[in-house]
Amino acid sequence: MNHNHQHQATDNLVKVIEVGPRDGLQNEKTIIPLTTKIELIEKLAKTGLTDIEAGSFVAPKWVPQVSHHRSLPTQRLIISQMADSSEILEYLLKYPPTSLNPIAYSFLAPNSRGLENALSILRAHPSSYQTFSPQSSPYEADESAVPDESAAEPTSDPPFIEMSVFAAATESFTQKNLNCDIATSLDRFREVITGAKAHGLRVKAYISVVLGCPFEGYDVDPRKVAEMACDLMEMGADEIDLGDTTGMGTAPRTAALLHAMQAAGIRNEDITMHFHDTYGQALVNSAVSLEHGIRRFDASVGGLGGCPFSPGATGNVSTEDLVYFFESLGMETGVDLDALCEVGEWVNGEIGKGNASSVGKALLAKRRREAEEA
Repeated sequence: MNHNHQHQATDNLVKVIEVGPRDGLQNEKTIIPLTTKIELIEKLAKTGLTDIEAGSFVAPKWVPQVSHHRSLPTQRLIISQMADSSEILEYLLKYPPTSLNPIAYSFLAPNSRGLENALSILRAHPSSYQTFSPQSSPYEADESAVPDESAAEPTSDPPFIEMSVFAAATESFTQKNLNCDIATSLDRFREVITGAKAHGLRVKAYISVVLGCPFEGYDVDPRKVAEMACDLMEMGADEIDLGDTTGMGTAPRTAALLHAMQAAGIRNEDITMHFHDTYGQALVNSAVSLEHGIRRFDASVGGLGGCPFSPGATGNVSTEDLVYFFESLGMETGVDLDALCEVGEWVNGEIGKGNASSVGKALLAKRRREAEEA
C-alpha cells in the first residue's frame, strides 16, 4: 500500500464508539430484560460499528446507588444490571454476533474485584476472544485501520475484548460516583490496569466531568485533567476517554482542554471524546475536536443515556446524529446510517421512550412518507 494514500485515508476516517448498551441503558429507571440488551448488541453489530461498550462489572456494595438509603427496587435494578454483564460477556464469547468487521466489546471494571469477575469468564473461554497486540491494533494508523472494501462477507469471528476504568476530574464527583477521593481512585485503577494488561487486554481510561461538574460547576482545570490523563497512561492505559458528562462543554472550553492535553504530551490518537447534548453543544464540540485532530468519538444509539449523578444531564450525543454530521463533512465512519436509525427507533420503543435522535426521526419519517407516496 502507498503510505501517502494510507495517511490520507486514515486521516479521513472517524471511529464512532457505541456506548448505548452500557452507558445508555444503565441510566434507565426500569429493569431492561437481558434479552433486549443482547438483541441491541446484535443489531448494532450489523451496522458497521467496530467498537461497542457492552457492560459493567461493578460490585453492588461499591456502587453508591446500592446502599442503605436507596429503595429496594433501585438496589434490585443495579444488581440486575451487573449480573447481566456477566451473562452478556459469556454470550458474546459463545455466540459472537454476525458482523461485517471484527468488533471490540468493552466492559467497565472499576476495581480488582470487577476485573477478576470478568477474567474468570475469559479464563473459561480462552479461545473465544482476541486481544490487541501492538502490531495489530486498529487504533494505530496502519493498514489495518483502512477499510477493506473486499471484505463484504459477514463474519462471526471471536470478538476482541477490552476493559475500562472510570475516573472523574473533580473531588466532589469522585466522592459521589466512586465513594473515595481522586488519589484513592487512581490507586484502585492502577491495580485494574496492571491486571488487565497482564492478560493481554487493552484498557480504556475514562475521565468524566472534564468540562463541567454538577457539584463544582465550570471550575474544572484542564491542566488537572491532563495531569490525570498522564497518570493513567503511565499506569498502562491505552486510551483516554474525555467525558463531558454534564453537557456543559462549549467550543472554547473544549479547545482549551485539548490544548492542555497536547501540552502534556498526550497524542490525539490516544484520545476519545465523549459528549452529552444537554445544552445542544455536542456537535459543535465534536467539530472543534475534529479540527484539533481527534478521530475517536463516543455516541449512544437513539440518544440513550444520562448520568445518575448529574441532575438534568440528557443522553449522550446520538450515534445517528454524529454519523450524519461527520459524513456531511466528507469524513468516513464505515457505519450504515439507515440501519443505525432503525436500531435507535427499535430500542427506544423497547424501553418505552421517545427517540432522541433528530437524524433518526427525520430519516425514518422521510422513508415512511416515500413509502406512502409510492
